[in-house]
Amino acid sequence: MVAAPQAGASRVIDLDQQATTPLAPEALEAMLPWLRDRHANPHSAHRAGWAAKAALEAARVEVAALLGADPARLLFTSGATEANNLALKGLLRPGDRLVTFATEHSCVLEAARALARSGVAVEILPVRSDGLPDMAAFERALATPATLVSAMRVNNEVGSIWPTAELGRRAHATGARFHTDIAQAFGKIPCDREADLGGADLVSLSAHKCHGPKGIGALWVAPGLSLVPLLDGGGQELFRSGTQAPALAAGFGAAARLARDRMADDLAAAARLQARALEILKASGVRFSVNGPQPGTPQRIATNLSLHFPGVPASRLIPALGSVLVSSGAACSSGAGRPSHVLAALGLSRAAVHETIRCGWSRMTRPDEIETAFAAIAKVVSRMQ
Repeated sequence: MVAAPQAGASRVIDLDQQATTPLAPEALEAMLPWLRDRHANPHSAHRAGWAAKAALEAARVEVAALLGADPARLLFTSGATEANNLALKGLLRPGDRLVTFATEHSCVLEAARALARSGVAVEILPVRSDGLPDMAAFERALATPATLVSAMRVNNEVGSIWPTAELGRRAHATGARFHTDIAQAFGKIPCDREADLGGADLVSLSAHKCHGPKGIGALWVAPGLSLVPLLDGGGQELFRSGTQAPALAAGFGAAARLARDRMADDLAAAARLQARALEILKASGVRFSVNGPQPGTPQRIATNLSLHFPGVPASRLIPALGSVLVSSGAACSSGAGRPSHVLAALGLSRAAVHETIRCGWSRMTRPDEIETAFAAIAKVVSRMQ
């Protein structure tokens, strides 16, 4: 194994921030009172319970504000995986039809396959080689009536920003409902339900992708739309039962408020980091290509690079980098040892899939960390190539 460069070796540099982001200090501060001594159940009929309920509702308003949506229709979940499962399984029944895409998150695709086994007609559409939707295939699919279309806002592996406004409008024009998973987009790029998400009927999101805590997400459900709950119980969250966590909700609300206030500055900073990372790799002379849309264009989020280094297996490169943290794809797939279904859907060869790493950063990533990390990546890749 090639040893990692010494520069910065003693300090961990996290470039795996598509998997998760650091908790914002403001989110932690919002959570601490509810973790430390305000332990009441939000549904208890006494003063402490009312205070917990008020914190929960204040957080709901903050999260919904970033969507430009009615907070009364936002229900908290354990994360985006539960939100996606509730959206699909709560709406669709045998005889219904679901249209989705080959690069969706595994929780959407696995939920779709489970629905197919129960009698729902499921069509999984191809994507282009840049990771954007094949609109011709989408139009052909909509020629047959669909109950629901599901398409993510930003791909979690290759950073493609999907035209969800157009996808939603076209789905609605045929009478279909529209669901979008915005876990990788929420708090990073505009996600107004009407302007950016095509008036989506169902919107799934997650806190820990935007500097909030793990263990909480949300599903926004359009007025008049009813879902069959996944869990039976007290119905505390509209179509979702279970005692809520005011601490997690408070952290989520604080992260959403911070993202709303900082989004323009964060986007500009992320673009500078992405451009500098590419400059370092190009100047090093290593052979590489970028998977997904062209960096610096409106079709790609600025917090991501999916990089193919020919002749360098990710399984060798990642441990050789030591204190520079990157991944070979989605954390849920990498941890299970599965190759990326996203990269395969883009048409990459099996070898190229295994020679790809994913790098991601956030507002907490400093320019000097990008300098150190990508110099380290270039040095190790150069040796291996």
